[in-house]
Amino acid sequence: MTVQTEILTLIKQAKTIIIHRHQRPDPDAIGSQLGLADVLKTSFPDKKVLAPGKQYHGFDWLGQMDDVTEDDYQDALVLILDTANQPRIDGEFWQKGKTVVKIDHHPNDDAFGDPQWVDVDASSTSEMIYNWYAQVGNELTLSANAARLLYAGIVGDTGRFLYSATKPSTMRAAAALMEAGADATAVNRIEDTITLPVARLSAYVYEHLTQLDSGAAYVILTNELMDSFEIGDASTAGVVPLPGRIDTVKCWAIFVQQKEGDFRIRLRSKGPAINDLAKNHGGGGHAMASGAKAADQAEIEAVVRELDQVASHYEKEV
Repeated sequence: MTVQTEILTLIKQAKTIIIHRHQRPDPDAIGSQLGLADVLKTSFPDKKVLAPGKQYHGFDWLGQMDDVTEDDYQDALVLILDTANQPRIDGEFWQKGKTVVKIDHHPNDDAFGDPQWVDVDASSTSEMIYNWYAQVGNELTLSANAARLLYAGIVGDTGRFLYSATKPSTMRAAAALMEAGADATAVNRIEDTITLPVARLSAYVYEHLTQLDSGAAYVILTNELMDSFEIGDASTAGVVPLPGRIDTVKCWAIFVQQKEGDFRIRLRSKGPAINDLAKNHGGGGHAMASGAKAADQAEIEAVVRELDQVASHYEKEV
């Protein structure tokens, strides 16, 4: 029995299914969460299917989160999607369920859940969900809305199919979702659209990006700066890919100060693996896309030094 078959059996047995994703979500987190919820609601209309988590206005176009209570988790099957480690799970009652299942495409450094379905070669958790649907034939039903949600997740995590995680199987999944009703043009346009404050912040990033001789680059976005642009941390996702468009940049870090004073670090790369660096600073993720934390200016400087070393060593390897 494959792990996918085992999970489907658990779904068939459960009366209540609660689907979680990670905090500070991206299109893949919400797309896979709401996409799978739609698939299960359509396939099993007699079951109670809930998708909890914080509602972000910028993702209203994907759908609405459900309100849950602790009582909902009694004998419930809990599915945790697109979440590498337990502290990042959005929701406080997920451990109260009868069974917890992990479905993810990040490195399985925190091996929670039983069973666990982790595919680090998948472009996104949304692609995993689509492939699961495609494999089980008439066991599940894919609506046009579910196709839209899963397509949005794939587009988000592949950077409009620019990242190295994009494989032929990814394109086949995207094409199949379009055939199932996903409006690719509409989704692509929404995900590519930015607000005027983000546009102005983008100009700041290009103007103030520090690039080292190794090909590493970084920029620091303080609370004071963010306030001046009237923008919050959630909106900084739109500027994360920007340094990668510069031909001489190989890997980069965006330091975003949090209200408490520490910094969230968004790490990206076009070649050098940066996930080990992320692990050194309370984070993790993929080789080309990771996240970490910096407590203060001293740790920012340490991260910059390590990023410089990573880029320098990569130059020697290639």
